[in-house]
Amino acid sequence: MEEDTDFRIRFSSLCFITDHVGFCGTIKSSPSDFIVIEIDEQGELVNKESDKLVYEVSKVLPEPNTLAKKAKLDLQILSFEETSNQEVSTLAGSSSDDHNFVPCSEKEDTIKDRTYKGEEENVDVLGSLLDEKTNELLNQFACNIKEKWDSKTELIGPSPEFSLGRILDKNQRATLHSAIRQKFPFLITVGKNSEIVVRPNLEYKELCHLVSEEEAFDFFKYLDAKKENSKFTFKPDTNKQHRKAVHHFVNKKFGNLVETKSFPELNDSADNPNVVITVRFRIKAHKHRKRSLLESQGRKDIYTAFTLRKENLEMFEAVGFLAVKLGVIASDFSYAGLKDKKAITYQAMVVRKVTPERLKNIEKEVEKKRMNVFNIRSVEDSLRLGQLKGNHFDIVIRNLKNQINDSANLRERILEAIENVKNKGFVNYYGPQRFGMGRKVHTDQIGLALLKSETVKAVKLFFTPEDLDDPVNRAKKYFLQTEDAKGTLSLMPEFKVRERALLESLHRFGVTEEGCIQAWFSFPHSLRIFYVHAYSSKIWNEAVSYRLATYGSRVVEGDLVCLDEDVDNEQLPSSKVHLVTEEEESANTYAIHQVVLPVLGYNIQYPKNKVGQWYQEVLSRDGLQTCKFKIPTLKLNVPGCYRKILKHPCNLSYQLMEDHGIDVKKEGSHIDEATLSLLISFDLDASCYATVCLREIMKHDF
Repeated sequence: MEEDTDFRIRFSSLCFITDHVGFCGTIKSSPSDFIVIEIDEQGELVNKESDKLVYEVSKVLPEPNTLAKKAKLDLQILSFEETSNQEVSTLAGSSSDDHNFVPCSEKEDTIKDRTYKGEEENVDVLGSLLDEKTNELLNQFACNIKEKWDSKTELIGPSPEFSLGRILDKNQRATLHSAIRQKFPFLITVGKNSEIVVRPNLEYKELCHLVSEEEAFDFFKYLDAKKENSKFTFKPDTNKQHRKAVHHFVNKKFGNLVETKSFPELNDSADNPNVVITVRFRIKAHKHRKRSLLESQGRKDIYTAFTLRKENLEMFEAVGFLAVKLGVIASDFSYAGLKDKKAITYQAMVVRKVTPERLKNIEKEVEKKRMNVFNIRSVEDSLRLGQLKGNHFDIVIRNLKNQINDSANLRERILEAIENVKNKGFVNYYGPQRFGMGRKVHTDQIGLALLKSETVKAVKLFFTPEDLDDPVNRAKKYFLQTEDAKGTLSLMPEFKVRERALLESLHRFGVTEEGCIQAWFSFPHSLRIFYVHAYSSKIWNEAVSYRLATYGSRVVEGDLVCLDEDVDNEQLPSSKVHLVTEEEESANTYAIHQVVLPVLGYNIQYPKNKVGQWYQEVLSRDGLQTCKFKIPTLKLNVPGCYRKILKHPCNLSYQLMEDHGIDVKKEGSHIDEATLSLLISFDLDASCYATVCLREIMKHDF
């Protein structure tokens, strides 16, 4: 594959709006030199301890649904005692929507010896609805079935049955069905004209050949409860073929009701990792159920908000780690924006289907991964991209020097540069991290392939290796040579969450056009759209360079300007965008800081001048002249937006420091320039890049 230009060269071709000389220096010498703190919509820094930190479990968790299936709800009341983490709670009356259903007993108890919370109540229910003799015969029937299975004796002839007789009351029948299945998951109940017949559950026996009886017992209790948004997790397993058999059994028998996913335990060795299989009810299984408004409200998802602090960690890797620890999937997390890897970053996040208490329980494990979670609290909904006011930056620039052939005083150069950008602003380019730091392939190239529905090409671009001899690039190289997704999975390190997710789907569906479409769905929507946005961002960067090179700082006829100064970046509706007329150009009605350019999409207008013509030529060059910016196969719609070509840093402050941390005196003798560092702090609006602002200040490409 032909190598793309290095990102440094790409960004050195971009222009500047200011005319000072600038200076040289080094950023991101360590993650602590680049601190990013999200600013929420209320203008507060998200790293501040929230007043809402203290919460009560009773306030966070929804009340049990008291309207639907009342008879079933009375069977079990969940209590949060110390032992509850080792027990399986599955009935619809549970007060939490977030249980892992992980069987954790250390010994292999027999079914008849096991005791769960609520089982005594199940016994009471059976005793209250069945006469003493029938109840005794039911227990004897269950014991006979278990004894025959335990002795490996095959049941000969027709499957044995036990009739409870006719139960005329519908609610009593429903209660009996549930109580029997919960007490004896190895039995099934069948209704026949108001009669309840009990039989052996042969699927239970089949599952016992694959997993422990403890797991089978808990799994069928979970299935019977049919609790929305709950999940069940089998014990960790290192045997891939065995896991495959479990997946196959569950999907074959109950695929219309539940779905299965595998999650690696990241702390295990990459050679022989522990993997857990998690089972979750399919959403569609509940779509057609008739429910009242109150019933629906009682079943709504739990959302838990928190602040994530991470250090030198890619955001998607952090989310993947949290997903495994919480037993959810990456798409259950939402966030307002992406953050740098080589930095210390603080950002707001919301996770779905996880209670605050559950998140609180993994705090210690998270710390081992250079992460912290705090400000944990219950909220009503998820976050969306762009749902923030901006970001605050605390940055240290080290090894300060003059530009080549510049003999002026370094301190004066620094002060001049900062004041110039503070007053005039900077060109609002998308930063290089938007496109990845790869030398061969950038994210915008993958986005272009997706826009052209070239999903196989997009996959191969994603797996294009760099010229480095490390496990990740060796695995990528192997995939491109062989298209062997299964073999590549064995080579790809466990921490490469995105790569492994794509490979698992390719192994399942194949490296075909249809298979690659399915594979892209292993990524959450926010990541799929990220690649398309990267292409749009690249074109915008080129467009603003062309606009400034063609017209400079003049506002000319056909330009697009923003009429509302209070609208945040990239949130401009078309009604707030105005096409400059010839008369307005002559009267200098508008200033350059009001000019916007469109970010590609189906709901934008183009400038009516040379810049608009340039857009059309570029779309034609890239084969997108007929593109509608909608990709139905990937469920991606790209409406587009408008972005101001200039931005200003806010609340800017700075301090010159010697490397050992002593403030340099503003007046005085000669400064040893080799030891100087600059501590600079400022705020930027959402979707603005600190590295781009620093580039304008320093006149230096990083």
